[in-house]
Amino acid sequence: MTERRWAVATFVVATVGFVVIAAWRIPWHPVPGGTPPAVSAHEVFTPAQIARANAYTDPARHLAWASLAVSLVVTLVLGFTSLGARLVGRLRGWWWVRVLLAVLVLAVIGRLATLPFAIIGHHRSVHYGLSNEDWGPWAVDQVKGLLLSVVISGLLLLVLIGCARRWRRAWPAVAGALLGALVMLASFVYPVLVEPAFNHFTPLPDGPLRTEILQVAAAEHVHLDDVLVADASRRTTTLNAYVSGYGSTRRVVLYDNVLRDLPRDEVISIVAHELGHAHHDDVLTGSLLAAFGTTLGIALLALVLPLVPRVRGRTAALRDPTVVPLVVALVAVGTLLSSPVNNGLSRLIETRADVDSLQTTRDPDAFIAMQRELALHSLGDQGPAWSQFWFGSHPTTLQRIAIAEQLGRRLGVPAGGTTQG
Repeated sequence: MTERRWAVATFVVATVGFVVIAAWRIPWHPVPGGTPPAVSAHEVFTPAQIARANAYTDPARHLAWASLAVSLVVTLVLGFTSLGARLVGRLRGWWWVRVLLAVLVLAVIGRLATLPFAIIGHHRSVHYGLSNEDWGPWAVDQVKGLLLSVVISGLLLLVLIGCARRWRRAWPAVAGALLGALVMLASFVYPVLVEPAFNHFTPLPDGPLRTEILQVAAAEHVHLDDVLVADASRRTTTLNAYVSGYGSTRRVVLYDNVLRDLPRDEVISIVAHELGHAHHDDVLTGSLLAAFGTTLGIALLALVLPLVPRVRGRTAALRDPTVVPLVVALVAVGTLLSSPVNNGLSRLIETRADVDSLQTTRDPDAFIAMQRELALHSLGDQGPAWSQFWFGSHPTTLQRIAIAEQLGRRLGVPAGGTTQG
């Protein structure tokens, strides 16, 4: 088989795998009775609260868009012109050393290009009370994030280029399989290897809240050894909880300010949402989709690379470290274009977890109050519909409240209303 045929075969297998997992594991109709239209913001928030959220979020959204645009332009210039190849060509050492150095250089250039936007964003977050992190710890977190991205990207590119050097024709299939397996492994070890670098975790102390959480876990048929509390309040005032890992590394994590700022019934509501993820093994689902998506992306890369003018006709192109900027650029474009699919699937999964929380707790008032507090702490707003479609990984607060009101009526425990605070 030629390289192209291997790429086509890999593309077909990965696409079938992705579709099968999505059809099997994604809740395509997660809301009983259908998803209702979002409630009005004026039913939930006061005019002053809406104005404050808009004052923060509108500029923050434009900053994020500008940062994304600058990052994309820099990546495309380095990848699709000879500039990036010439830059990497100056590096010396074994091929794998040059690949790692190329990833490091590109990551630093990209981070420096968007650093002004990050600095302005952090300043505004502190000004509006969303962050309480000093500049020193903030800078340390930025460096940690940069190093993490270099390690992950460097490993992926080493496998990719190494496979192209070892298997001249079959590399799309071999690299796709290996990188898909690495995605699964990374998701498995992330909670125990990466998360501790950014937060300190302690078990939730014994007491009535812990007992009630374990009871909710039993009701959702989730085996739960522990609930962990992250010391997130040292850097942020926003409220959050999450599930990460799968199998033996799965963990349910609460921010410490969730325990501090929310009453018990709202804490139970947010935990029940996360336990819904655990019950359906949503992290495993996301990992499988990411693994097949990665394999599919490798196949597309093999099909697209020969079409790039400066690569066309160079059969050894992918085996040369100077191709790293081009691969990074193609991955950036592919990631952006696939965002609506990935985020659309994520919103369906998040909606099902909301429904599970409401059906387990039968307390729509607590759910609505919790969503309202999360929005107030993060100064979230509705935003443009196209932005939510392209970048929104969760339903909006107003959509989630509408679901809670509808489901409450179906369960015979109607919400008391979305009274403004």
